This record gives sequence, structure tokens and C-alpha cells, in this order.
Amino acid sequence: MDAFKLSRITLSCVLALSVSSLKAQIFTAEAPSATIPTEKSDVLRVNNRPAESQRLFRSDAVEKQIREIVKQLTNVRLAWMFVNCFPNTLDTTVHYTESDEQGLPDTFVYTGDIHAMWLRDSGAQVFPYVRLAPQDKKLAKMLAGVILRQFKCVNIDPYANAFYQEPNPNGEWQKDRTRMRPELHERKWEIDSLCYVLRLAYEYWRVTGDTSVFGDSWLRAVENILATFRDQQRKNGHGSYSFQRMTDRATDTTINDGLSAPVKPVGLIASAFRPSDDATTLLFLVPSNFMAVTQLGHAAEILEKVNNRSDLATQCRSLASEVREALNKYAVYQHPKYGPIYAYEVDGYGSQILMDDANVPSLLAMAYLGDVPVDDTIYQNTRRFVWSEDNPYFFRGKAGEGIGGPHIGFDMPWPMSIMMRAFTSTNDAEIRTCVKMLMDTDAGTGFMHESFHKDDANRFTRKWFAWQNTLFGELIIKLVADGKLDLLNSIE
Repeated sequence: MDAFKLSRITLSCVLALSVSSLKAQIFTAEAPSATIPTEKSDVLRVNNRPAESQRLFRSDAVEKQIREIVKQLTNVRLAWMFVNCFPNTLDTTVHYTESDEQGLPDTFVYTGDIHAMWLRDSGAQVFPYVRLAPQDKKLAKMLAGVILRQFKCVNIDPYANAFYQEPNPNGEWQKDRTRMRPELHERKWEIDSLCYVLRLAYEYWRVTGDTSVFGDSWLRAVENILATFRDQQRKNGHGSYSFQRMTDRATDTTINDGLSAPVKPVGLIASAFRPSDDATTLLFLVPSNFMAVTQLGHAAEILEKVNNRSDLATQCRSLASEVREALNKYAVYQHPKYGPIYAYEVDGYGSQILMDDANVPSLLAMAYLGDVPVDDTIYQNTRRFVWSEDNPYFFRGKAGEGIGGPHIGFDMPWPMSIMMRAFTSTNDAEIRTCVKMLMDTDAGTGFMHESFHKDDANRFTRKWFAWQNTLFGELIIKLVADGKLDLLNSIE
């Protein structure tokens, strides 16, 4: 190998190492980083939000919701954390314009400390605000802008998971061995990326009744989603997607010259990567296939009622039915301790991975997403399994407990998993434990983090992760609406 080629490979390895190290950087909080108010009257004034002049987007309905929740919470610290977290997506990540030639809204949403837009993260970040859209036309227009931007992204490349606001030929992953283009931040194929696009669009339509976003871009996006899902059923060879990266992280690339592990074509959809952006071990990722079934049904409903496109609706429902049937046949494992549970990944040949990852969709989150009923027997068995040390990525320590994953590694549970446990619980004691744990593991910052060390919550990753912050706000609003106010106020 000549010296020039060797130097290029060495440089690529160094760049990959520096970026992957940044993604997993563990911060240490030696002392609380903010003033925590002691009186409820100070909560709306003393908080960690940016100054009003520095907030990227303001919604009257969101501000009203914040005031209403704070008014009901006598738990001052919880109220303070809610004020910090719930508007974090709007305050710090929403870039709203109306610069389109037709005057249509266009909203680009950072994931937080990474200045790119993930289809999954952006869809989840703004989702809790949708219910407030009927009260705030400005908010509704911003949400429509997210949806239109997501359709645009899907139509650029339905296999990509993250995008730049403007084309960037010097992006950090442009040298990945896949069909990269300057609009893409990253091109990791993840089923859930497309599912989150459908989820947000459906919820927006259901809540607001606005059909203005469902034009030609929407129809092209649906066609691209269907084509991509069918391609990744891998009935005719290995599909059109491949991916390789020069990296020191095994889960940042794929095997078999970029085609990933073999699967038997049984009707399930292959996903080269998980919602964590880590490579799958077995490509039929069960929670993501469940999410695809649900969201294809939602797309079909819009296509019929808004677009009068029964042809596309039929295709969506037919594919959903095929995937559902395959899940029933291949996704269930008879566990000797828990009974029938859902596997995390399968390959159609009979191999199954028994674990769960914190990132949503996950096995734990399937009831939160509406993919299975919360009282489904197999789901409840699975729920007990994943929140136990029989799940290899469940970590319990002095500071807290929860599900993590290989993205950060051992002993680092994610608050997202604790939130999913609370969202899917019908037990007050369990809910109370979850909320208290979330309050106790913020390292005094008043915000959620990507993960924390099980024995020391002052060691955490990602100071600015908008999805988890807004999700925490969504949880508190849900619990108040569910009549759990006394429970929340009783937490010390």
C-alpha cells in the first residue's frame, strides 16, 4: 500500500475516533450548575431556560401550559425541572422560516448538541406540542413546517436518518461508503426514521384537521417509504442499501461488505441500524417492525380520507398485514422464566436476540407508541424481562436503574428508559419511583441527559439532548392529566 493511501486511511480512523469519542464523552458535574428555587412563586422566574430574547421559537399555548402545570405542582423542584425541560425543543432547537417560494412553512429541528436534523428525534421532539396546536396558529404552522421538511428529507433519500439544513459537501460523514450526498448528515438505514415521519403527520392531522401538508410531497414520500420497506424485506437479494464506515466502533459500521447480517425473507423489514444509530445484530428489529405496522395503518387512513388514494392506502395496509403476520410467527420467544416474550431482533432463520435498548422504539416503549395494548400478556411478560438483570443492557446501581445499550456502553442507564417505564405503568408506586429517579439523576442541572452512571448520576453524557427534555415534560403533563397530581406532589 502506498504512503498516500495509508495516510488517508489513518486520517479517516483519527476523524472517526475523535467524533465517536465526542458522542460518548462523559461529563462530571461536581456541583449543581444552577440555582434551584425554594419557593414555587420563583419557578417561572428562576430557571435554566435561555433569556426570552435568545429563545428560537415562542408559543403562547406552550407558555400557558407551563403556567397551568406549575400552578398545580407544589413540588417546587419538579416544577422547576418541568419549566426547564418541556419548552427546551422550542427554546433551543427549532429553526422556523417561511422562505419557501410558495410561502410554505419550513422548520428545521436540531437534535440538540449535534446540529443536524434526525427524522426520529425531530418527530419525537415536537410531538408533545401537537395537542396544543389548535390553541396556537403560530405553533400549528411551525409543526406543519416540520412535517413538510420531513417529507422533503424522505424524498431526498429515504434511507438516511439525519440531514443538514443546507447542503454541506464537507459534512463529517461524507466519506462513508454508501450513497452519500451533501444534504445528508448521516445515511444509516433505520426503519423508525420513516415511521416517525408518519407518526407526526398523522397526529397533526388527527388533532388539527389541517390537510394542507398532504400534497404532492406527501404522496411522493409515501411512495418512497413503501418502496424502501419493500426493498428491505429483501425478497429479491440483499436490497439496494449498503453502508460501511472507517471507525473504531464496531456498531458504527456493518458486516458483509456493508450488506449487514443475512436474513431469511419472511415478510419482516430489515433495519441495518437501531434507533440508537448502532448497527443491528440480527436485522429484523422487532419493535421497529411493530411501529411500521401501526404507522402504515395511519398513512392508509390519511390517503383514503384526505387524498382519495385508495390504491396507495391498500398498498400500505397490505404491507402492514404481511409484517404483522410475520411478527406473530417469528417475534415471540418462549422464555423459561417469563413465559412468551418479544425478542428484540430476529433473522427469520430461527435466531433471536433477547435484550432491549433504551432508544425508542424499544420493546418497553411499544405500549407508549400504541403498537401493542398495555395489557397485552406477551408485552407484560416482556416488560418484566427488560426491566431486570436478565436483560443484558439493564443496569442497577447506587444512583438509579434503567436500560442502556451499546451506544454508550456498560453501567450507563438512559433516563429515556425510565420515562418509558413510567409512561407504560399502571402502578402508582412504580410511577412514583420512576419520577423520583428522574429528579435524582439530573446532576443538579434541571435537565435530562442521554445517560448517567448507575452509581454516580453526576457522571453523564450529553448536556443538551432536547428529545429527552421534552419527553420529560410530556410525561409530567400526562401524569397530571391522568389524575396523578397528588402522587407527583408527594415526591420528596
